Amino acid sequence: MQFPFPRGTEKENQTTMTYFWLALAALVVAFFAVIIIRALRFTPKATAKVEPTEVAVDEASIVEHFVDMIRCKTISYYEDERIDKAEFQKFRALLKKLYPHVSKACSYEEIGPSGVLFHLKGKSADKPSVFMSHYDVVPVNEEQWTKPAFDGLIENGILYGRGTLDTKGTLLGVMEAAEQLLKGGFVPENDMYFAFAGDEEVAGKSQPVIVETMRARGIVPALVLDEGGAVVEGIFPGVKQPCALIGIAEKGLMDAQFVIEGAGGHASAPPPHTGIGRLAAAVTRIEGKPFPVKLTKPVAEMFDTLGRRSSFVFKLIFANLWCFLPVLDAMCKKSGGELNAMMRTTCAFTMAEGSKASNVLPPKARMVANLRIISGETCESTLARLKALTADAGISVSIMHGTDPCRISRTEGYGWEKLTHAIAETWPNAEISPYLMFAASDSRHYSAISDNVYRFSTMELTKEERAGIHGHDEHIPLEKIIKTVQFYVRLMKTL
Repeated sequence: MQFPFPRGTEKENQTTMTYFWLALAALVVAFFAVIIIRALRFTPKATAKVEPTEVAVDEASIVEHFVDMIRCKTISYYEDERIDKAEFQKFRALLKKLYPHVSKACSYEEIGPSGVLFHLKGKSADKPSVFMSHYDVVPVNEEQWTKPAFDGLIENGILYGRGTLDTKGTLLGVMEAAEQLLKGGFVPENDMYFAFAGDEEVAGKSQPVIVETMRARGIVPALVLDEGGAVVEGIFPGVKQPCALIGIAEKGLMDAQFVIEGAGGHASAPPPHTGIGRLAAAVTRIEGKPFPVKLTKPVAEMFDTLGRRSSFVFKLIFANLWCFLPVLDAMCKKSGGELNAMMRTTCAFTMAEGSKASNVLPPKARMVANLRIISGETCESTLARLKALTADAGISVSIMHGTDPCRISRTEGYGWEKLTHAIAETWPNAEISPYLMFAASDSRHYSAISDNVYRFSTMELTKEERAGIHGHDEHIPLEKIIKTVQFYVRLMKTL
């Protein structure tokens, strides 16, 4: 072997190697010292203590009104002819009947296909707030329910019915709180709007039309509150206490189709690679190369907030993402699930179509993927990556429909502070944190007119209860809906 520099004596070489290993050891010790010190210093940030205020409400009346709402079969369908519009009209009439003080104090408009907008004038119009919800529900498979879906059945302090969680409960909370406050002569400091849609479950036009109406009137909300996160436990690694998760952004949504066309023919003499085989290969390539990790503002702030409450092992990771983000990324890629979905655009193949007979090659085969797009990307940039990974000129890849990710809302200022204060009053043991919402809601439309759009379903929900959303035997304990009303009372009094 030839050396580029003259070799020293054996003693000099030994000394050099000793210094090398000492330096390497020092670097390793320094590295571990840095990550351990950062983890030790990664403690919860100081926050002002919030003293809960007592809120008395008419519990019997709240329960009675909720039962009335559940009994309205406001089921959404994509096919307009299947919708029982009389039930929707019945629900809108019910709001006026149940809440006479709201009806008297507020202007009322029906906007778009099924939108309802109440406007409560305050002393000022400078910092208006919008309380959102939707009163349509998804269809019910009666065979899977052990309780009636629309009877408003109460057993052992639990109300069963479609819409108890998604999301007539929050609509009830808004209206009950406003009715109680107005009954006592309440006049808000700023304008309030109660915006309800009857087509959210089918991505309808009601809330978009309401948003355009507000834009035309020059309304810039200082706070928009819609369904989203909740008070939950066991949702973040190493954190035992309840977490109140507020969605400050939503991922984009896109359905993409992959189509290959051929001559068809009999399956007895197939080509080396069939259309379905080529589609399967494309799917394998796409799933084998997940979209790149991206640490967005909602997720970075969630890691910073909840990571400080986690066990020491997880603090080592979340306090040192500059070092361990690739490790976390590898874990997410392997496990999938919610943590992975926070970190990247996800792609799930959900539909496949081919031949209608087992012995016939399909002249056309198709697969469909549902994608949830991370903030900072677009439908077009996502489509470009899918085309590149497909790597088959015979497969056409196109967008069926999609929406880009919405703007990220602020975690400071008037709206955020009012919301978090009311949460702290109602659930004093919960750690409040931003997060990125995977599902799509009507609140995304409001990002066009406000930087203060928040997604928080005002309930403390167990994993089992959350599973009831769009599932069978949807239900909620009555004590939790009472707390929802109390939350809205506390929030409205400060706006």
